[in-house]
This record gives sequence, C-alpha cells and structure tokens, in this order.
Amino acid sequence: MKKKWDELFRNSVILNNRIKELAVSRFEKPTYVQKLAIPKVLEGKNVLVIAETGSGKTESVMLGLFNKLIEKEHKPFALLYLTPMRALNRDLMDRLLWWCNKLGIDISVRHGDTTQYERKLQVEHPPHILISTPEQINAMLVGKRLREHLKNIKYIVIDEIHELVTSKRGIQLTLSLERLKKYCGNPQIIALSATVGSPKLAAQFIFSDQKHEIVKAVSPKDIQIKVESPFPNKEDRLIAEKIFIGSSVVSRLRKIYDSIMEHKTALTFTNTREAAEILSSRLRLLDEKFPHEIHHSSLSKHVRVKAEKDFKKEKLKALIATSSLELGIDIGSIEIVLQYMSPRQVTKITQRVGRSGHGVGRVSKGIIIASDGDDILESAVIGRKALKGELEELKIHEKSLDVLTHQIIGLLIENYKMNPKEVFETFKKAYPFRNLEEGEFLILLNFLATQLRLIYFDNEIKRKRKVFDYYFENLSVIPDQKRYKVIDTTTNTFVGTLDEEFIASHGNTGSNFIVRGRPWKILSLEKDKVYVENVDDITSAIPAWQGELIPVPFEVAQEVGELRKEIAKMIKGNLKKNEMVTKIKEKYPVSSQSAAKMINLIKKQIKKYHLPESNEIVFERFQNYVVLHSLFGTKVNETLSRFISTILSAEHGELIMSKCDPYRIIFKGCNVEEIKKILLGYNAEDVQIILEKALPRSSLFKYKFIHVAKRFGAISKVASFTNINIDRIIDVYWNTPIYKETLQELFTEKLDIEKTKELIERIKNKEIKLIKTEGLSPLAELGFRYELQDVVKPERPEKEIFNMFKKRLMNTKVRLLCINCGNYSITNYVKNIEKEPRCRKCQSKLIAVLRPYQTEIQKIVKKWLKGKELTDEEEEKLRRVKRSADMTISYGKKAVIAIAGRGVGPETAKRILARMYRNEDDFYGEILKAEKEFIKTKRFWQ
Repeated sequence: MKKKWDELFRNSVILNNRIKELAVSRFEKPTYVQKLAIPKVLEGKNVLVIAETGSGKTESVMLGLFNKLIEKEHKPFALLYLTPMRALNRDLMDRLLWWCNKLGIDISVRHGDTTQYERKLQVEHPPHILISTPEQINAMLVGKRLREHLKNIKYIVIDEIHELVTSKRGIQLTLSLERLKKYCGNPQIIALSATVGSPKLAAQFIFSDQKHEIVKAVSPKDIQIKVESPFPNKEDRLIAEKIFIGSSVVSRLRKIYDSIMEHKTALTFTNTREAAEILSSRLRLLDEKFPHEIHHSSLSKHVRVKAEKDFKKEKLKALIATSSLELGIDIGSIEIVLQYMSPRQVTKITQRVGRSGHGVGRVSKGIIIASDGDDILESAVIGRKALKGELEELKIHEKSLDVLTHQIIGLLIENYKMNPKEVFETFKKAYPFRNLEEGEFLILLNFLATQLRLIYFDNEIKRKRKVFDYYFENLSVIPDQKRYKVIDTTTNTFVGTLDEEFIASHGNTGSNFIVRGRPWKILSLEKDKVYVENVDDITSAIPAWQGELIPVPFEVAQEVGELRKEIAKMIKGNLKKNEMVTKIKEKYPVSSQSAAKMINLIKKQIKKYHLPESNEIVFERFQNYVVLHSLFGTKVNETLSRFISTILSAEHGELIMSKCDPYRIIFKGCNVEEIKKILLGYNAEDVQIILEKALPRSSLFKYKFIHVAKRFGAISKVASFTNINIDRIIDVYWNTPIYKETLQELFTEKLDIEKTKELIERIKNKEIKLIKTEGLSPLAELGFRYELQDVVKPERPEKEIFNMFKKRLMNTKVRLLCINCGNYSITNYVKNIEKEPRCRKCQSKLIAVLRPYQTEIQKIVKKWLKGKELTDEEEEKLRRVKRSADMTISYGKKAVIAIAGRGVGPETAKRILARMYRNEDDFYGEILKAEKEFIKTKRFWQ
C-alpha cells in the first residue's frame, strides 16, 4: 500500500514519511481527488478542489498541509479551517484530531457555542489549527490579542464553498478575508466544493485576481438515479380505505417504505420542513414501529444531534430530512438516498444522492418518488441532467452595500480612523466588489455619516461610540426568522407555525393558506400568534411552505416543454404504449410506470386541448381566471407575473391577483386581450422600470427591507414585521443605499429581470408565439392544485370539528360566584356544572359566571352587599356580574356554556340565549360564530 502512495509523489514534492505511514493506515490507496489535489497543495498553490461528498477531499487538502506544519516550525494560528456550519466544525474536529494527536499538532474549535473558558485558552495558548465559521473571523479581527495570532496564518481552508458563493454569508467572507490579509499577507487559500455548475465563477469568487488553479476531481464513481411513480395496487386501495388517504398516495408511501426496508440505511429528503413532518406521520400510519426520525432546521440542536447519532449507530433505518443534511455531516454509511417529489434543481439531487455509497468505487444510488403531472416530467428532466452533469450556473450577490457597511465599521474598530481611499481599495479587491465605483462608495459613506450616524466622514473616516453594539449584533448576515404559532379558533389548538416571510407576504386578515395539509383562513394576527379557521376553498390557498421552495430553473422548465412535445409526437405517430415507454426510458431515468403516467397526461391534454410548448405562451380562459402557460421557470414567471399584474392593477384601479409556478401564471379578474396587449405593447426596458416602482409597495419588499435595514443598523435587531411601522420607515429611507440594496437583493434571489427582458424581446420578434384557447385543460388544472396534495389528510368532517369545539367548551374552566350571599365561589369545568346551578350555602340561583382569574369580583360583591360605596370601575364590573347572574337564573347551565365561549361577554351571551334554536347544535354554532367575530375584532377594541 505504501508503494501506491510513493508512486503518487514520484514526480512531485515529497510527502513526509510519517504522514505517508499514517495515510497508509487509514487508506488502502490514494483516492482520485487525493492524487490530483495533494501535489497542488504541497506546491503552495491556491486551489479550488471540486469533488463529491465522501471522496476524501478533506484529507486531499489536509495531508499536504499537515506535511507543511511538521516540516517547518509555524507560529500559531498557522492554519484557519472554515466551515459554514457548527455541526461540520464538530465533525471535522473529531476527524482531524486523530491526525493531530499522531503528529503533535494542536487543534481547536471556535464558534458561537464555544465557552468563554475555551476562548481564553485559545488566546493564551493558541493552537496551530483553528476550526471556525466565516462569522467568527469578524469577531476575531476586532480582538487585539487574537489579531496577533491571526498575523501568523499561512494557510486558509474554506470547506463547502458552494454553500457560500450564492449567499450574503459568502459576500461577508470575501470582505473578511481582505481584512485578514492586511495582517497575514497572502496566505495559501484552498477551497473545497461539491460539484457546481460554474467552477470558474466559484474560484474567482474566493480568489478574485490571485493566481489559482481548479482541481475538478469528479471521480468515475457510478451514480444511479431513477424516477418512480407507481400506480396503486389492490393492497394500496385497502390501506387507503383504512387510513383515509388516496390510493395513489399510499402507493408512493409504500414505495418509500419498501425502498427503505430493502436497504440497511436510507436518507430521505423532502423540499420543506412541513413535507418532512407530514411524510413521517404518514409512514407511521403504514407502520407505527417504523424506525426513523425527522431532521430539519426548526428542531432543537439536541433533537438533531440525537437523530444523527442514532442513525450512525444504526438504531434507525432512516432519517427524513430537508437541506439540513445535504452538507457532509458525518451520519455514517448511507446505502440509498430517496427524494420525495421533484428536487427542483439538478445541483440539489446531485449533492443529495452523492451522500450515499461513500467510498471509492461504490455506487451512489438515488430514487426520486414523484407524484403526478408536472412533478414526474420535472423529475425526469432533472434526473437526466444530473446523470449528464448539467448543473445550474451560480449567481452571486454583487456589491452588497449592507454587508460592506458592516465590514467598513469592522475596519474602523480595528483602526479608529482611516483614509477613505484605503478602505475603498481594500474592499474593491474582493470579487463581488470588483465593479464598485468610488462615487458609489462615497455616497455610502455619506449615508453612514449623515443618516445612520455610525461614522464621522470628512477627509478621514472615524467611528462613533455606538458602532460596537451595531458591529457585534450583526456578526451574522443570516436573518433571524420569527415564527408565528397558528391557532385553530374552533378547537383552540396549535396547528403549526408560519415564518415571518410568509406572514409578511400573505398574512392579511381573510387570506387563505395551507398548513398541516389543510386550508385555513386568517382571522387575526396578534404578536406571535395567528388565529385561523378551517375552510373548504383550496384553490386560492397558498402553501405555507412556499417560501422554502427553491426556484425551478428556466432550463429545466424549457426541457419539460420539449419532453411534452416528444411524447405528443409519439402519440400522434400512433406508437404502441410499450414502444413509447421504451423510448422515454432510453433518454430519461424513469420507471415504466412513471413513463406511462407522463403518456397518460399528455394524451389527455392533446385529446381536446392545445399542448403548450417551450417557445409559446398559451392563454386559457376559465370563469374569472386566465391561465397563462409559460414554461420559463420560477424566477421568470414570478417576474412576468408581477410585471403584468402591476400594469393590470393600475388600469383596473383595483388589485389584480396572480399566482405562478414554473410552468404557468394564473390571473384573476382580467381578460386575455389585456394581457396580450401588455406583452406586445411594452418594451423590455419597461420591466425593470415598472418593477422598481411597484415592488416597494409589496409585502415581499417590506419583509426584505426589514432584514437589509437591520444589517445596516437602521432598525433594531429585534424588530419584526408586526411591531414596527414599516411603511413609514421605507418612506424615510426612500432611494437610500438601504432601499437600493433591498431591490438588488430581490432581483438576485427572487426575480430574473434579464431573462424576462429577453422574453419580451422574443415575443416582439415573434420567436415566441401567443396562442389563445378556451376552457380549463388538464395542464391548466394542475396550476389550481397545490404542492404536497398527495400526503395530506382528507378534509376533516364538519361534525368532527364541531364535536371538538363542543368538547373544548365543556373542558373550559369557569368561576361561579353567588351574588346573593357573596360567600360561595367555586372554579370548575363546564361539563361538571349542574343543570340548575345554585349556591351551596344560601341555595340561591343568583349565580354569576366569571373567568377563573377574576378573583377580585368577590371582594366587589361583598363590598356592595355591605352597602359600601363603589368606584366607577367597580360599579361597571358589578353591572356585568349582575347581568351574568340574571341569565343563570333564566337559562341555567346554558348561560354558563354561552359565557364560557372565548370573548363572549354578558351582552353577547344574552343575544345568543334569547334566540330560538331547532336543536342543541344550532345553539353551539351561534357561540362558535361569536368566538370568531371576537377574534376578528379583538385588536381593534383592545
């Protein structure tokens, strides 16, 4: 084995024998990535190493760096190793400690959870290797004693760089590195990445104009991906009847269950936290002892770590996870990866499937369990692209002024005052700021001085005292997501949670949304709670997880159109079904049943309707809706939707609603000719102009604005969408760097202005045809459905909901008080109260019904009975108590039940009790209606 390691370095820099011996004891032979990367590291080159998870890329870097650390004496910190997650820090520490112990190298970890004692040790006895997160560089750079150690850094390793390139965390890192280089010169930088679609951009992002090389070590490891969407069998139908779920859903659940049970370990990915929760509960319906756990970002660290450890020890067969387990956290061997529903992007499925079959020569196996319609077609296209290595290109944030502001303040904390030119030139070296103009920079400095008052700015820049709080509060650019509890007013039970982004975009009273698989209407929003009621209308409901979904790229949506076209051509060519299935399977990695489902869908579409293709926009009019078939992906359709609805709303003088997915846009309250007129009448340049004017009025802009403003220090870190006057703040900062940065962030993350401009040009040049049809076709119908339709429960029967409400009323505690003697008071559940309540001491029926906490009322009653004078407030309370007691005399327990309703006072209860009812349910129904009315109006009269 040692010979194989000797062969690797025959024509290269020699690897130290001690390291070679340790490598031999750990690896049978060098892996593909190690063969390519170790020589480059030993030669001292800046290098981006691209390889899949489990290929040995960490050692491909660290063996060379260990070699350098033991060959020559280094002052600590000599090596800084950065990973984007604390969990990866822990894993890496465990992994590298073995090597460090053998080689006599000190190593330590520093992140947000590191204790003060450990931090002190790192200052007084610095390690040779420090493992940390990108954010911690910012904290360390402003520490005087730590800076002395940072001067010694000779090597920097940045792991999982693909996770940082497209985010503001990555922008922050590039600027932090420029600050760090002012102390340690130009250290050797090595970046590690999973397979990415733009390796050159990823390298430029981190190295900027420094000399560097790219090592693309995607080994010939076999990857298998199959798209499965089974038809239900007889057994599925029987199970479906028992657990009240559609048989087609059961068939997919069974496929997941069987695939997991056929393997030793399985990792199942979903696109959202809600999907993970629902999928888990449905699998438990199939087998209540099914050994699995859920893993996502909303769960506590303790729960996640326990799930990881149990899976690694093989106490669990499966983990159901979101993107929380995409990165290389060590959870042991994974035999197969399952993806529930389309992964939406090629990069996602490549990274996820790459987690299985770790080790050289082993096969990475993945199955995409698709539902129906768009999902199968999309999954088929993504599966093909993944096998061919056709990944999405990266898109970075350019010139992020909020992140730049924080870094300017960081430099000033280090130096107190600086020359503006020096600061500008320092940060312009970072790739995302290569196009920053000096004029833009001076405008930003002037804004920081005059409006935010963070600095003094004349010929020099000086910091003000308040900058310390601002700097340390904003070490992380990740926005704090406030979560709201959803409460069902009927049963007063917790339903689920909504993110602040969703509340900002859709949290208006009367809005419908989907959570826990059911549609709900918002009745009111209070602090951290959303009060809702169950509704039947699912067509206008927005999935609560919509904000979590990553966008489907333009290229994927376009190929879905081409695949539809190919299938239609085969159908029209009268090919037999089995021949069509074979042809589809030759090009796309799908099962026979998945192919058959695609054929059935297209056959149904072309039987009566036009088939929308990738170079067409097809309009369908149905009732008050216009469905615009547009196979342009999530971002382009979102841009087009907002552009068109903004113009339509201005023309109509009222809001024109629209919603979109990667394949269509649905408008409500307009006609086809109006939309065609916009597409043909407006120029490409109008897209950005109109959206720049319209977006600031949108909830999405307001939500983004809050987080950008926090990063600038313009508003408090604890401010939320519901506790500040956001419209006023936007007016104050109109057209400032905060305002412009918010627009820029939206254009980068949510919209695609450039592609939409190209689209408008292509429409004008008649490269894209506009076709008008009538009716609602099968493909248009898909747009009225919602994601996750197949794992939700059937609608809960009204009777069940009503019974839960009655049960809740019966289990409500009330306080009964005799106002005849004032000496009798008891707290009890409504269900335990007798039909004709009376005082146990004086036998009077003059019993008032109070809330359990209203203990002060008894004192007021006793004061009144003694003939003492009452205050105005006490008089009012006594009047309410008397009205309550009058009703108990007249209506008995029915009065207690009515007053037990939430927000039902004596006046409302009197109105309810005075009515005639056909039956008991009508009476309870009136109480429920009163509760809902109270929830709606509560915040206005409080």
